[in-house]
Amino acid sequence: MAEQQLDAVAHGDVPVLEELAQMHINTLPNSGLDERTYHLVRLAALIAMDSAPASYLANLQVARDAGVTVEDAQAVCVAIAPIVGSARIVSATGNVLRGLGLGAAISEQK
Repeated sequence: MAEQQLDAVAHGDVPVLEELAQMHINTLPNSGLDERTYHLVRLAALIAMDSAPASYLANLQVARDAGVTVEDAQAVCVAIAPIVGSARIVSATGNVLRGLGLGAAISEQK
């Protein structure tokens, strides 16, 4: 049962993902930030929160589409490392890699 639910989440087949998407609809225009800055701030928040791989996957795909580069992401890590600590930065790196692996696995199943 739990595996079926996780599989449904991974494939976007559950209402909770729709609700999460609704939460993000107007955040960019309401933030008053330009699109690039908006995504960099979100990346910093993900790192600070020690977010799960799926969170990085969802946010980094959109950020990449908006023109955020790997170099930009590295710059964010350098900028916030003194605040969040090296352990968070290392954890974020691992979670990004796991998220990318999750994305690749989902793509292969389609």
